[in-house]
Amino acid sequence: KRNYLTITNPKYELVSENSILESLVPIYPLTDGLSSKILEKLIKHCVNDYLPFVKDPLPEDIRLGLQLPSLATAIKNAHFPTDENALFSARRRLAFDEMFYFALGISISASKKEMVEGVSFTKCDIRPLLDLIPYELTGAQKNAVNDIYRDTVLKRINGKTPAMSRILVGDVGSGKTICATIALYISYLSGYQSALMVPTEILANQHYEDISELLGKLGVKVSLLTGSTTASKKKGIYAELKNGEIDVIIGTHALLSDKIEFARLGLIVTDEQHRFGVKQRSVLKDKVSQAHTLVMSATPIPRSLALALYGDLDISRIDEMPKGRMRVDTYVVDEGYRPRMEQFIRKQVSEGGQVYIVCPSIEKEDEVEGEALVPGGLMNSKLSADAPLKSAIEYTEELKKHLTGIEIACLHGKMRNAEKDEIMSHFVSGTTKVLVSTTVIEVGVNVPNATLMIVENADRFGLSQLHQLRGRVGRGKKKSYCILVSDSKSEKAKSRLEVMRTTYDGYEIAEKDLLLRGPGDFFSTINDNNLRQSGGLDFRFASDCDDTSLFESAFACAKDIAKKDPNLTSVEYCHLFDEVSRRLTKDSYIS
Repeated sequence: KRNYLTITNPKYELVSENSILESLVPIYPLTDGLSSKILEKLIKHCVNDYLPFVKDPLPEDIRLGLQLPSLATAIKNAHFPTDENALFSARRRLAFDEMFYFALGISISASKKEMVEGVSFTKCDIRPLLDLIPYELTGAQKNAVNDIYRDTVLKRINGKTPAMSRILVGDVGSGKTICATIALYISYLSGYQSALMVPTEILANQHYEDISELLGKLGVKVSLLTGSTTASKKKGIYAELKNGEIDVIIGTHALLSDKIEFARLGLIVTDEQHRFGVKQRSVLKDKVSQAHTLVMSATPIPRSLALALYGDLDISRIDEMPKGRMRVDTYVVDEGYRPRMEQFIRKQVSEGGQVYIVCPSIEKEDEVEGEALVPGGLMNSKLSADAPLKSAIEYTEELKKHLTGIEIACLHGKMRNAEKDEIMSHFVSGTTKVLVSTTVIEVGVNVPNATLMIVENADRFGLSQLHQLRGRVGRGKKKSYCILVSDSKSEKAKSRLEVMRTTYDGYEIAEKDLLLRGPGDFFSTINDNNLRQSGGLDFRFASDCDDTSLFESAFACAKDIAKKDPNLTSVEYCHLFDEVSRRLTKDSYIS
């Protein structure tokens, strides 16, 4: 500065002739009046004087089997490592501990939930419904149905049926809804009522039309209850539910009303479960504690992280797509292709198709709209700082000037629900040909005529989310396409979009997303995940660890221990109980 060399806030050590400078020095967050030297001296005192007395709660066979250092060694080397290898080994042990105790907590919770008694469905013949379905179920769908039948009809523990808590996980369009419909039919044949709750009126109406058409032919009375249902009609539905005249009720948050009483509720199904909080989903369950629970998610997640998100639920993975479903050709382009894209939009519309265009923001100065699924949320904006955000409102007006004669609408999260439903209804009916939207449409209704999905600033989205968006097209008989628009110069962003261009299996994409982004992005969402609203862990070391096999080992070991000793009462596991209780809040997994 001004021709002088300067150093701002230097950290220094006094060097004498005999002093030894450590190659690795810890850096601690400080506060006023506390210097790094004082803090380092205090921590070194604790490490030297108290670590020898630290008990390691991790069973020795697990520690040795995974070649992990003792807890005392790991703590010492986390603060004052002798070399890089010692530091790596220490952080690996501490990362394992975070995942292991988290996994142990939810594994114990799952084992205890299995002991909750549920209603007992009777053995029944579902072939009349299967005969009405105009296609054969895939192998994965059959497995899912068998899982549901086994849980609700065949499973017995000490002569009692445990309440089912199962999640169907599968790609958009993989056929989860028909599996749920079969579950509703099994409940009906057993003499019980069922409730199917979905997040939007549009989706509720679609499910009602599809399910009532099938089950109505078999004598099942299906009714619809949403926020727009008239007061007089609601009153009649409440009465019919109470006296048992309605067999299946399909609805939105309106199903959470205190006025609803069931005669014999046996099954609760929640579609797009991430859109409901734990408390919301528990409202229905609290009405009849013995009712079976089935939730559905269209977010494929890595196998190595499945337990982290769904550890308290049994998982049925639908990893096959129905026969005849055409692949959606995917292209990655930059702004230079804008004129050609507009011509392609015109071509699709002229041939009877419809178009989705997804933008990452609502208005020009907005942040990216935060409606991402877990996992697969939006990427760090630093990846795309060189590309301006495309906003839904401004781009809609721009398109209206360029694509005259085509009905174009805009949909985003700041709209009132009634307004969103109206816009989406026009698109479903085919009146609107081009829908410019934010990610509110990533989980939505079935529009068979939608043949083109364009995602602007595609590098701003997680791979799983892009896969969700791509799944909105290609649901009819026409050839469909997905165009990912990005001007990002980031090599990481380019490699992620290349995965989307070449990969079509949701689970494979999720695994590649994990490898490219690291587990930190996934774990950072766990604490806020609607599946679990208390008792989360702060993954400080696990977030930086890219060894996915270590996480799989943590869950495998935890599940094995929970199966052997769900209450951790044996002498071998007494320290484990203390450690899990210490790490998790008192009202979370272990009571």
